[in-house]
Amino acid sequence: MKTIFFQKHGGSDVLEFGDLPTPEPLAGEVLVRVRTAALNRLDLWVRNGWPGIKLEYPHIPGADGAGEVATVGADVNEWLPGDRVVINANIGCGKCEFCLAGKDNLCQSWKLLGENARGTYCEYIALPARQLFKLPDGFDFHTAAAAGLTYHTAWHSLIVRGNLKPGETVLIIGAAGGVNTASIVIAKLIGARVIVVGAGKDKLTLAQQLGADILIDRTVEPEWYRAVQTATNKHGADVIVDNVGTTFPLSFRSASKGGRILTVGNTGGPKFEIDNRYVFSKHISIIGSTMGTLQDFASVMTLVTNGKLQVALDQTFALKDARAAQERLESGAQLGKITLDI
Repeated sequence: MKTIFFQKHGGSDVLEFGDLPTPEPLAGEVLVRVRTAALNRLDLWVRNGWPGIKLEYPHIPGADGAGEVATVGADVNEWLPGDRVVINANIGCGKCEFCLAGKDNLCQSWKLLGENARGTYCEYIALPARQLFKLPDGFDFHTAAAAGLTYHTAWHSLIVRGNLKPGETVLIIGAAGGVNTASIVIAKLIGARVIVVGAGKDKLTLAQQLGADILIDRTVEPEWYRAVQTATNKHGADVIVDNVGTTFPLSFRSASKGGRILTVGNTGGPKFEIDNRYVFSKHISIIGSTMGTLQDFASVMTLVTNGKLQVALDQTFALKDARAAQERLESGAQLGKITLDI
């Protein structure tokens, strides 16, 4: 099968386009003919590497994908060849206490496609049958793939962990990234008021198109917590989506009394300052989250495929041009999700 892979860490030049053996589905697995993959920052981090990361080489990047069932393994009765599906990249073992309790994102042997398991930049991938969600006839593969990881992550963080309620104010740090754009549309669907902090007219325009109520350009207002306090009549934001990390000091100042700060990552770096005075004096909760459960995936993808949640798409590249696609992602110029046509 045609695929993109790498055999050492480094820049985009380590990506190779070539042939690898097509996997065979084991018992309980389904072989998916991937039609579209979507890019995530995860792809860049894994390619660059970090201390302690262990990969099976050659490694195939990519967490998100959508396509059709090609064949099914033994004991699979719920899928048929030709079924149109989107892939859930969050893989639990299905047997540990967390998986059995419906908390598969806490699995003791948890895997994430494209990180510690081979991913979706390829023509075929074999997965446990439970990792698939059926797409309606005619639903766009690019939209489905683009929603997979980011909408799953944002839903679990905002709705399950963050317990977002209608009428609350949500502050989102970053205007155009995958999880942030997903957070905007999910928050609006719930009935929240959304404030977005971003850099530049184009990214803030995208946030506005997705439903953001108040836009703050951090290049104009670097101390943006002041604008948040003004916009909320000094109440502050009830829920803050801050996946940057290094912006926590300003998020603390932006939070309401009893505010919840949600994080699913640290794009600004893994270590940053926490001023504990704000945490205890404001009764702030800092809530971490990774991906979501099988039920979360079904819930959010039902809303996506029913047209209840808009998905922002950027550019599409051919699989062989994955290097250029990752370079666009790395530049930060994208407005929405970048996809690969396979």
